[in-house]
Amino acid sequence: MAGRPGIIILREGTDTSQGKPQLISNINACQAVADVVKTTLGPRGMDKLIFDGRHVTISNDGATIMRLLDIAHPAAKTLVDISMSQDAEVGDGTTSVVLLAGSMLKSIKPFVEEGVHPQIIIRNIRTAAKLAVQKVRDLAVPYDINTPEGEDMLIKCASTSLNSKLISGHQDLFSPMIVEAVKSLHNAGALDEIKALIAIKKIPGGDVRASFLVRGVAFKKTFSYAGFEQMTKKFEKPKILLLNVELELKSEKENAEVRIENPEEYQSIVDAEWQVIYDKLDACVDSGANIVLSKLPIGDLATQYFADRGMFCAGRVEDGDLKRVSKATGGTIQTSTNGLYDGVLGTCGKFEEKRVGDERFNVFEDCPESLTSTMVLRGGSEQFIAESERSVHDALMVVKRCLKSKAVVAGGGAVEMEVSKYLRAHALTIEGKGQLIISAFAKSLEVVPQQLCDNAGFDATDILSALRRKHFQDEDGKWFGVDIEAGDICDTFESGVWEPSDNKCNSLAAAAEAACVILSIDETVVNPRSQDPGAGGQGAQMQQQRPMSNMMGNAMDAVNAQHGGSRSGNLGNGVSYLKGRGGG
Repeated sequence: MAGRPGIIILREGTDTSQGKPQLISNINACQAVADVVKTTLGPRGMDKLIFDGRHVTISNDGATIMRLLDIAHPAAKTLVDISMSQDAEVGDGTTSVVLLAGSMLKSIKPFVEEGVHPQIIIRNIRTAAKLAVQKVRDLAVPYDINTPEGEDMLIKCASTSLNSKLISGHQDLFSPMIVEAVKSLHNAGALDEIKALIAIKKIPGGDVRASFLVRGVAFKKTFSYAGFEQMTKKFEKPKILLLNVELELKSEKENAEVRIENPEEYQSIVDAEWQVIYDKLDACVDSGANIVLSKLPIGDLATQYFADRGMFCAGRVEDGDLKRVSKATGGTIQTSTNGLYDGVLGTCGKFEEKRVGDERFNVFEDCPESLTSTMVLRGGSEQFIAESERSVHDALMVVKRCLKSKAVVAGGGAVEMEVSKYLRAHALTIEGKGQLIISAFAKSLEVVPQQLCDNAGFDATDILSALRRKHFQDEDGKWFGVDIEAGDICDTFESGVWEPSDNKCNSLAAAAEAACVILSIDETVVNPRSQDPGAGGQGAQMQQQRPMSNMMGNAMDAVNAQHGGSRSGNLGNGVSYLKGRGGG
């Protein structure tokens, strides 16, 4: 009796599946997800329109599509995670990583069906992934970013990233802007703060070619009060005061009580309120500032006060914009107007309020710290501008990764074909099941050039055969990939289709890891939803509120178990309750 295993009683309606059928089911689910995004790969990839009930999103960015898809299958959500990690780590290649993971699972599915143990498959996939990543590092071409050739390399990497995007026809405009913005951060050693220091502003209307880069900070005109139009809107070398202070009269609290003896005392209280705000305004003026920016509101009194003195002010400035101004101008954000001095003020070469489309922008240029940049995007519709922003973000991250890795590989499926050739050759040197699994892994890498051909409407069989022949027979064939323009093969390195080596390394490692995670799952348990929507929350709340009763319950369980019983019902030895599954 003592050695009898315990029985876990699951809640009625719990869905459990295990063994080979559920593993194959998980692989099929991942393939279905990969099939959704595979048509978005490459320069000829199609877009997806996703409507969530409120907003319409048109995109071919893998991470955006994966995030917006409401994937219910628990194992298939792994592909969403690797797409998100690729977006956070590299910024580009989010479709490729999902496609590679789906292809790897598809190629090893026959081994699962034939009864090969998952751990043998996992071990060989990890070996193949390690060899593939090392091969990419060996193939990578280093370069010096401080030379003109290095800058040309960065521009071509940005152009390659934009190739598959909606704004691919405007690479000549966006690529130099993106490289200039990221290089300014690199020179200042602030590359990791790229999201905080490079702002992207969207203005609907106008032509996409009207987009421009501000070498400084630009933000949309904030809410303004009467007197705003009388302000000076242009300054040369102004002094800038940055505040986190409210510059308007505050209303009394509802429960405030003031006891006075005569009416004259009430007037003194009103005068004191006015004196407080005037003291703050005088302190700002006396500091010598020409421009006052605050994260909190600047009221109509302060607006008129500053306008009369030839100053400019803006309240309710967004936190990110205020921090960028602080970084660019060298100013310090103040939480009080007391004790202001020259050291806390920032400055810039030129400030101007400009009209861009239907909006007004406050623009700070020629800043002493050339850290911050602002890209202003124009376009005909909100969906187009939103997709342009995602495209620019990907290109920014690619250039950042180029500056960190200082090495590139050829795109267009060339590096995948070369790694595939290397793994096939390596597989012949080993014995047993591993040889077949590594060969299947090598074949799965060919999905990238194959899908590039399919999306462009070319015959994938002919082009893949030509690529295999070129890579296996010619010494100088390692950089040959798909020629999207001519429907043939070409040296993509010579054509300027370049990607950071880290991009490919991360894609291969993440896709292999996702495949291993899927293969390591031997049972899936899906709990049914509670019929009472608040049951889970109430249970947790009661648990927090009554820790003593839980302790008593556990103690009662222990005592009753010694007597061979249970605190509810008459279940015997070897039967236990599982919390949250209908038990105590």
